[in-house]
Amino acid sequence: MLKSSLFSSIIKTSVLLSFVGANCHVFAKEGMWLPPTLKSRETDMQKMGLEIPIEQIYNTSGTSLNNAVVLFGKGCTGEIISSKGLILTNHHCGYGTVQGLSSKEHDYFANGFWAQNNSEELPCGGLTVTFIRRMENVTDKITTGLTDTIPEADRNNIVNTRIKNLEKGYKVSSGLDATIKPYFNGNQYWVILSETYRDIRLVGFPPNGIGTFGGDTDNWSWPRHTGDFSMFRVYAGKNNKPADYSKDNKPYEAKEYFTLNISGYKEGDFTMVYGFPGTTNEYISSYQLNQIYSIIDPIRIEARTKRLNAWQEQMQKNREVFLKYTSKRAGVANGWKKWQGEVRGLKLNDALGKKQDYERNFQQWAITDNSLPYADDLLSQMAAKSLSINDILKTDEYFKEAVYGVELVQQASLLDKMLQVMRSGLNGSALKDSLIKLSKASGGFYKNYDAETDKHVFDVLMPLFMNKCAGRIPATFTKQYNEQGKNYSRWGDYVFSSIVASSEDIAHFADNSAAADSNKIKNDPAWILYNAANQYRSTYLTPNINRYYNDMAYLNRLYMNAQMQLDKHKIFYPDANLTLRLTYGKIDGIDPDGPAGYSYQTTLDGVIAKDNPDVDEFKVPQKLKELYTKKDYGRWAVNGTVPVAFIASNHTSGGNSGSPVLNAKGELIGTNFDRVWEGTMSDLYFDPNLCRNISLDIRYTLFIVEKFGNAGWLLKEMKIVNNKKK
Repeated sequence: MLKSSLFSSIIKTSVLLSFVGANCHVFAKEGMWLPPTLKSRETDMQKMGLEIPIEQIYNTSGTSLNNAVVLFGKGCTGEIISSKGLILTNHHCGYGTVQGLSSKEHDYFANGFWAQNNSEELPCGGLTVTFIRRMENVTDKITTGLTDTIPEADRNNIVNTRIKNLEKGYKVSSGLDATIKPYFNGNQYWVILSETYRDIRLVGFPPNGIGTFGGDTDNWSWPRHTGDFSMFRVYAGKNNKPADYSKDNKPYEAKEYFTLNISGYKEGDFTMVYGFPGTTNEYISSYQLNQIYSIIDPIRIEARTKRLNAWQEQMQKNREVFLKYTSKRAGVANGWKKWQGEVRGLKLNDALGKKQDYERNFQQWAITDNSLPYADDLLSQMAAKSLSINDILKTDEYFKEAVYGVELVQQASLLDKMLQVMRSGLNGSALKDSLIKLSKASGGFYKNYDAETDKHVFDVLMPLFMNKCAGRIPATFTKQYNEQGKNYSRWGDYVFSSIVASSEDIAHFADNSAAADSNKIKNDPAWILYNAANQYRSTYLTPNINRYYNDMAYLNRLYMNAQMQLDKHKIFYPDANLTLRLTYGKIDGIDPDGPAGYSYQTTLDGVIAKDNPDVDEFKVPQKLKELYTKKDYGRWAVNGTVPVAFIASNHTSGGNSGSPVLNAKGELIGTNFDRVWEGTMSDLYFDPNLCRNISLDIRYTLFIVEKFGNAGWLLKEMKIVNNKKK
């Protein structure tokens, strides 16, 4: 199924490119803009359709929409949609948290979860949401007196000291958390004043048959029919401030929250996405782009294909294994498919060639402009350093994706920690207590671990590593492999005899060990592999890689500064770094198979058409099929069906998952959850013809909440408007 799916995507890509080239509206607008800089974009945004003042999107008085956008967990976006702290985000953003709340008795992936009142909302230990209250440019306070070409180590020492002191000052004066981050590769610095809430509770979570509908097959593609949403609630302590979980906490009282507009949209309508894009590298050199395109992405794709297939085989056999690995598999598969689209998009658009064309122009500017004497030598230095590290990067990537792709090898770090405790001089009860503490702390790992499944991964990844890295393999690896008759399955059996392969064995070891038992760790086959990999990387790979990245950080900072000063025709915005941004575009369809009815919108009809009870990815829940058969849509009906997803031309990235998608009035019309496969290259090279973000229609979200989840009580706390002309 994987091969046919990819072949189909390749064919669609070719058709898509020819179609887009002939009929593109070019509504896409490149740029991930810092909210305080939006005033400079206001005229352009108004021309495209913006109907509200920029001050309503961002201001420093606390009355703007940035106060309704949150960093959800460690890498997603969420939005406040009621005065009672109700959060809307993606299903896949809540997936890991819900996995921790699920069990065989409470299988929320199969059955979903819908609180019927506040008392039924489930506490989510460890989950946080962060509000951005204000952002301020502090570049002058950080870089004053620093020349462009000061040695990077000296510069970093000075900058880090200034950042630390300035953050303390802002925290004292504002009473908020203060974080200073670099932008434009360290040519600018902004302070971010924020509040992080720690008591977050699960409110609503549709089953996988809705929330992950289409699975890996449809991921990163259009058309989409995935109900990718979940709902949580922020709870606060006294004075509506952040507090640890307590049953006495109250729902967060939100002064700013999004109005939900259910009147719909049409192609060409203005849209905005407000959120926390994770990482982009729009301004890197062609040499660095080639490393991603030719080395890093292909290795990741190759190794993860093998790991995912091994996981899937075991998950299909055993529901317990499925529950343990479903979140992990989703995370690994997300990047795996994204990188495939990234490579294809870069190739089809000749992004490397276009970078090289730009660099030729840059070189000409640098030669003729005497204002930056260091600029004309930058690209040659970047070329030399990049080419010299490529073989080392290749080897290290295989270590990370193949060797450390085996969970047991990673978990052997627990034995390493125990070994350090044994060598610390502790004895008796003090040693025993420390070992037991380490063992108990690893419980979360074993809750979602299956050694048999991991052994299958070992059997496919270790041959890949040994074959691809011949001549650059730790001697210990070769020794173990030879001792097991050069048979990978036997080698795996030996490695998985490790005491770290089961929670029972490691607990027994911790409870019965003395300092002298350190030899048992040193003879443990998994620890031997883990230690050999770490030693090899720390001796031969990491120092060279760190030196390379340090050198490139210096050159990239100078290159970025030179581009901004010499290229007068280019509009620059900072690369994404998981800080609050706004991007804007329009509802803008793409037809992968030529003109079709799903150009910019999909519906529930398409969901039902894809239903396949024999394939988990396309198994529609029975209740949803009954609602469809009865046409029981309530007020969410549009032309005899329910809108599901739509596509627009906003420049988004990872981290924008869960971001509010807004109309010209700043009202929420959907939730961002994906990009088209061919446009994932926009993290590295932006093409307005292919840049499309995929969003869940708010009407489908509310339909599922009310009709499927029977949680209509939640709608009563939302502000829902319908200004569609009748």
